Amino acid sequence: MEILYTASTWVIPALLGITLHEAGHAYAAWKLGDPTAKSLGRVTLNPIKHIDPMGTIFIPGALLLIGAPFLFGYAKPVPVNFGRLHQPRRDMVWVALAGPAMNFLLAFLFALSMHIIPLLPFEVGQWAIECFYKGILLNVVLGVFNLLPIPPLDGGRIAVGILPNALALPLARLEKYGFLILIAAIFLIPMIGRQLGYNVSIMDWLFEGPISSVVSFIAKMAGLN
Repeated sequence: MEILYTASTWVIPALLGITLHEAGHAYAAWKLGDPTAKSLGRVTLNPIKHIDPMGTIFIPGALLLIGAPFLFGYAKPVPVNFGRLHQPRRDMVWVALAGPAMNFLLAFLFALSMHIIPLLPFEVGQWAIECFYKGILLNVVLGVFNLLPIPPLDGGRIAVGILPNALALPLARLEKYGFLILIAAIFLIPMIGRQLGYNVSIMDWLFEGPISSVVSFIAKMAGLN
């Protein structure tokens, strides 16, 4: 029963975070001239349209079952034909920003929702505290992580859009190696660092720095501290 209770506090934040992130990309692309995602039904808050069975259900579910100290997952990427955007290079930046922006907005709404907890029955309130807290944390993690300047993450596309060509073109060519770079940065380099006696975990740096700062800022804006 405990695993079901824990899972129930993750499902709503995860589905909302993934759905609004991808729907944000799709909506921005549609409004800026590319109807590709719109024609595929991706401008929607229906999570089924955005769920990737492996990345959204199996991987995070397996991590939850084995008691992993972190959760990882992903949704189906929104297809964007950058050539159809009104101003491809400029609009690529707005399309990329739309996903993390939705996560930060959702984190703020979860934070505001904390104010209703005193009105709820005790047991419901305890569940809501866990669900809302995870909603804040998960969405800030999604927003900050996706802003890392590594293609194909959103931050990589933003960097390609705003950097001068001399820097943007080599960075754009890294996109086909982006997944391998992330695996190395998240798992391989920290493992090698531990063997050498150094803490070089990018996730530790993200949690102790940007993620902690953004969570504190959102909590303050929502009147929680």
